[in-house]
Amino acid sequence: MTSGPDPAGDASVVTAPDPEAATAPDAEVVTAPDPGVATADEDVVTAPDPGVATVRDPDAAPSGAPLVPPPALDLVIVHRRRPAAAVRTARLFLDQGVPVRVLMVDNGSPEPDLARLRASLPAAVDVLELGANTGFGPGANAGFRWFLRHDPAPWLGVAPHDAEPEPGCLRRLLAEVGARPGAGLASADVGDGLTPVLDRYFGAIPAEATVADGWEPAGYPHGTLMVARRHCLEDVGLFDERYFAYCEEAELALRAQERGWEVGVVRGAGVRNQDVGSHAGVVDYLQLRNTLLMVREHSGRYHATIRLIIALWQLGAGLVVPARRGPYWSPRARLRAIADHLCRRYGPPPQHLVRTCRT
Repeated sequence: MTSGPDPAGDASVVTAPDPEAATAPDAEVVTAPDPGVATADEDVVTAPDPGVATVRDPDAAPSGAPLVPPPALDLVIVHRRRPAAAVRTARLFLDQGVPVRVLMVDNGSPEPDLARLRASLPAAVDVLELGANTGFGPGANAGFRWFLRHDPAPWLGVAPHDAEPEPGCLRRLLAEVGARPGAGLASADVGDGLTPVLDRYFGAIPAEATVADGWEPAGYPHGTLMVARRHCLEDVGLFDERYFAYCEEAELALRAQERGWEVGVVRGAGVRNQDVGSHAGVVDYLQLRNTLLMVREHSGRYHATIRLIIALWQLGAGLVVPARRGPYWSPRARLRAIADHLCRRYGPPPQHLVRTCRT
């Protein structure tokens, strides 16, 4: 695998001037044109996104160019301020031995990081620059929309900039979901021996794995490497952008399951991700605020009230007994998460909290 050209070369750079295309409380449903699917009595609607501009048509090939197999997977890698890790991740996915298109979505990295990213990426990887840190879910959505306008593959996927798929990961993952017509969302195996499940009070929680190899039903997919059937996304919509980061995969899975799609983890398709990517206070804030939002909207007000009482009890218990604190602990962040949820303030975490966590 050779290094990509500098920004003045052949690498395609796509700029999105409007990074704040937030999803409304009612989830957006994006339908891509697919002539092979439409029937005489079906309407296929394409949802345009004028806020994202492209500079070239990736399907256009010079005269006489050799034909290449269509991609089995369109993969979005969400990047911010880690160009070396992002380049390594892109190469690992391109070396999986399956036809895959990779789009690097940059969430507002400084120009020096962007320059290193453009100069080092393989030429086959396009870059979509959002100009601001829109969050993991909104960044993934920008990439999904880009692919949906450019002859999308049957499967779309998303991974963070430091995901490390093991050899054969994509082949095993796509083979397993391809054999299940009802599979809508799936994730690779992060190797922790746990299965992501959903509780009506606590939201996203782990449980002991019950399958050692192959498909295991799950409550939601891991975001370390998630794939979605294109028709599933067309049916249920993309990530709810109010979540910004954390819990968005779980909320998407709830909508998919309500529409009858299967959700699972593919054991044996290994992927690793060592970096949390955010400071503990920001993680604590987003996980609690987003869990309260998801429980309220998908379980109801009674369950949301009980979950809020539990959150307050956990906060008090953690202040008194340090052993009761979770891996991410910030009393100030938790109080702000509760207050913002009650005031229905969602989206990016408060800037003052981000600045405090950086000190």
